[in-house]
Amino acid sequence: MRWWRSRPATVRDALGALLLLALAFVPPLTAAGTRLGELPHRPADLPAVLAAAAMTLPLTARRRWPALVMAIVGAGFALQELRGYRSFAGAGLIVALYSVGLYQERWRRPLAAGALVSYVGLCVALHAAGATARLQDYVLFLLLIALAAVGGAVVRKRRADDREQVLTAERARIARELHDVVTHHVTAMVVQAHATRFVAGPGPAADSLASIGDTGKRALAELRDLLGVLDPARPAPRDRLPGLGQVGELVETTRRAGQPVTLSEEGTPPEMGAGRELAAYRVVQEALTNALKHAAGQPTAVELAYQPDGVTIAVTTARATGSGPVTGSGRGLAGLRERVELFGGELTAGPRADGGFAVRARVPLPGAT
Repeated sequence: MRWWRSRPATVRDALGALLLLALAFVPPLTAAGTRLGELPHRPADLPAVLAAAAMTLPLTARRRWPALVMAIVGAGFALQELRGYRSFAGAGLIVALYSVGLYQERWRRPLAAGALVSYVGLCVALHAAGATARLQDYVLFLLLIALAAVGGAVVRKRRADDREQVLTAERARIARELHDVVTHHVTAMVVQAHATRFVAGPGPAADSLASIGDTGKRALAELRDLLGVLDPARPAPRDRLPGLGQVGELVETTRRAGQPVTLSEEGTPPEMGAGRELAAYRVVQEALTNALKHAAGQPTAVELAYQPDGVTIAVTTARATGSGPVTGSGRGLAGLRERVELFGGELTAGPRADGGFAVRARVPLPGAT
């Protein structure tokens, strides 16, 4: 079993499909094959082999393309039933339906409706071909195969709940570590800065120390709010967390630092929640910070595109004439990518063809793909 589980999923599915095809016409198992319409039995011939192959071999791709696999397997099953064949390969329909319930990401309801319409069409065709099955036989078979899809959906839901529990535990662990380590050192920095300010007396040094202390206080306040987002057991006011509404202020601050930044917004900001808005804000903040460090004075554009299911962010920095390529994708962007992916989004960062640098991200709403 250890060897089997160590194989790639596609290899395991391919071996299972080949085994099912090999068992399709084994005499003891043939009697267990489906006979939906009870049409007169027809001996196996070339179309019977093709139908069995259609019900088994596509299962190799059941995790990647579950809907397409179900369509091909369903077509093979229809061919088998309409021609009166009998083979154990009909079990592939159960596997395909289970895979749709487990792995299908999008269009689940339209796919279910299409499958139901196709099944009704098959029943009508079987009746026209002289099938002796009754209406209740068709309904009972439908309920039995539907259980496979429902079983896949139940397993899918349980796996999603398990992943959410793992994420929640990881957020709580990160929150504890941040609280125990970062807040201790930042608090010590703030206290020392204010104490040294009074020792130094009036002057530029005291002003700088006051600025350091104020910055540390703001960092502590923002960190406490962040802990409330990461750890549900640690309540914290979230209205102070920076979000999409503060991107304009961030851009203006960057302009005052000497970076020519433009901001464009398209659409209406959706209600995303504190955690997702903070992630979007951090993407812009990190990209502008990298522009200041690695491309000071070069034109930078911040573009926010709001859609009903999320927000798309693009921060691009142009290359000045005669300068080298803009760089700066480091650990900060790697951490942002993990944060964005935590909410189901994606982030890319890299050089552009003209020598500039671009950071692009999408942060979806809860439940959006």
